[in-house]
Amino acid sequence: MQPITNTSNDLALSSIWPTYFKLILVALLWGGTFIAGRLLAGSLSPLMSAIGRFGLAVFILILLTIKFEGRLPKLSLRQIVITFTLGLTGIFTYNLFFFTALSEMPASRTALFVAFNPIATALLISLLYREKISFQKLLGISVAVLGALIVISNGHLLTVIQDISQTFGRGELSMLCAVLSWAIYTVVGRKALIGLSPLVSTTYAAIWGLLLLLMVWFFNPNVQVLPELNWKIGAAIGYLAVFGTVIPFIWYYQGIKTIGAAQTSVFTNFVPLFGLLLGALLLNEQISSSMLLGTALVITGVVLTNRR
Repeated sequence: MQPITNTSNDLALSSIWPTYFKLILVALLWGGTFIAGRLLAGSLSPLMSAIGRFGLAVFILILLTIKFEGRLPKLSLRQIVITFTLGLTGIFTYNLFFFTALSEMPASRTALFVAFNPIATALLISLLYREKISFQKLLGISVAVLGALIVISNGHLLTVIQDISQTFGRGELSMLCAVLSWAIYTVVGRKALIGLSPLVSTTYAAIWGLLLLLMVWFFNPNVQVLPELNWKIGAAIGYLAVFGTVIPFIWYYQGIKTIGAAQTSVFTNFVPLFGLLLGALLLNEQISSSMLLGTALVITGVVLTNRR
């Protein structure tokens, strides 16, 4: 009987590996959004950057949905509430809190809080669904988070934590809200995937999120006048829409559907690693020994979390 069990396990692993590969690519693509965001920083406000990103993303997502689903599916009241919650948390409030934090504190400090997404997601799953998180998964999540924090803090983790504890302000509070928003987006996504494909769930979430962003823009008395567009702005918005939203958001939900929300969220710890790596490759920033150590810990944590 043992050979049959091994064969079934091998088949299960072979079917899951493509999901793991996609989630690593998701982190790589999201890591690239830091570079694209820097290109937009001097030309567009955070709100206009988000509207440009999700405006183009919604257009592409609707075209993809019509191509692969035949049309935009009609939603039930339950599905409307769920997808609206996704747009509210994962797109609208997350971006609002995230960009508010960026205006109050350095990007490196902001990234420290992003690393806590997997822990917040695991705790939320445990509270809402009464699901027990195994010791192995908790250990894996903790190791991955530690690795990400070591990379982001450049090896001076204790010093950074002490500094945050002494200067906790609006920026730090905003990032805690952003982390909670993304955790809710991830967990509620499990409900959206009951009856809806990852593509349709992402499309409607993006539509709701864009509508909320447009409402803020419309009622904002200090509306930014659109600047003259150039290839740099166009390329950055294009990257954020296609490679920062459409592809990774769909793959992220495919991951949730295949391996679960907690296991999927731990892959987000690769985002700051790839962000720093791309910075080194494209902006000639140095790679330190702490980055290599942190990368090894993140990989170890992801393997532990997803080990079956």
